[in-house]
Amino acid sequence: MANASGFFSPSVPSPTNRIKPSVGFPGSGFCSIDGISKRVLCSSKVEGADKLSPSQSRAPSLVSKGCKLVGCGSAVPTLQISNDDLAEFVDTSDEWISVRTGIRNRRVLTGKESLVSLATEASRRALQMAEIEPDDVDMVLFCSSTPEDLFGSAPQIQKALGCKRNPLAYDITAACSGFMLGLVSAACHIRGGPFQNILVIGADALSRFVDWTDRTTCILFGDAAGAVLVQACDSEHDGFFGFDLHSDGDGQRHLNAVMKENEVDHTLGSNGAVLGFPPQHVSYSNIQMNGKEVFRFAVRCVPQSIESALEKAGISRSNIDWLLLHQANQRIIDAVATRLEVPPERVIANLSNYGNTSAASIPLALDEAVRSGKVKSGHLIAAAGFGAGLTWGSAIVRWR
Repeated sequence: MANASGFFSPSVPSPTNRIKPSVGFPGSGFCSIDGISKRVLCSSKVEGADKLSPSQSRAPSLVSKGCKLVGCGSAVPTLQISNDDLAEFVDTSDEWISVRTGIRNRRVLTGKESLVSLATEASRRALQMAEIEPDDVDMVLFCSSTPEDLFGSAPQIQKALGCKRNPLAYDITAACSGFMLGLVSAACHIRGGPFQNILVIGADALSRFVDWTDRTTCILFGDAAGAVLVQACDSEHDGFFGFDLHSDGDGQRHLNAVMKENEVDHTLGSNGAVLGFPPQHVSYSNIQMNGKEVFRFAVRCVPQSIESALEKAGISRSNIDWLLLHQANQRIIDAVATRLEVPPERVIANLSNYGNTSAASIPLALDEAVRSGKVKSGHLIAAAGFGAGLTWGSAIVRWR
């Protein structure tokens, strides 16, 4: 089990007049899959953030540099599969799926489409909104559990974007929580280093790991990509107020796609072979999920994570403009919103059209909300992801 929680706050100037970030380890409980409470904190806090607008002053920041979200973009495959389409080859119906999940359609990669091309398209749109050229990108974080190369796909996205300065690009694997980990990682890189513009991409093609004859899982997942541009700014314009991240490997049994050995390759023969060598080729199983346990985990742990992030940021629930959750199941979204006392009109959801797109779901939903005019400059967002690992986490951010 591992966990991290943070808030950003002002540090005390050193004798050389340089500002250094403070790191604290206060105690506080959190939810694990088995209800065991422990916490280790690494944090930096902004006081009074609940009373701020971008143009207002606030308490001195404890960090010398802030960061903010300045652009977003998304892309989905062309092929749309409706519930009625699924009912043609699996025992289900539109009513059965929509009532239990809230999903009516999903997009699936086919033909010449690739996850890298989707991620690249979403990234270009985010850069265009932010008015940033590819050569100005200092880092690319590709959050995905389904890369198209065993060693990661981030460098291929960097290449496709035409980033000529060869900025660092690497993959983050944390399933449906991946985008949240990428967002926090970007903030930490900016606050602790020389980075100015970091591209955070969430993209997955879970359709490739679904048993399309299993109606308990095949109805849930779709493919997509979403991206945001996180940019360095002066501390007084900081738009990243707090975060809360956790993992609990004990819950892996409830949601996984484990490695398995393929059948023995008889062409190798056995003369002189050491027992167990050469190794058999391996692949990954289809997604296995205990839906009831995942539901219980999400509705219990996600509200606590958001409450913790709000507390560390010094922001009250009433000051949050939008609740943005990983789009896994409408019942989960509704249950978490109810526990946090967030009215439906302040909840961002697009699950009906895309299904569960894993690491892509949060940036995809954000991009649609921004481009439709729902989310406006200065709005505060409580975002949270949760999924396989088990992993979960939240962050309190301000849009632009």
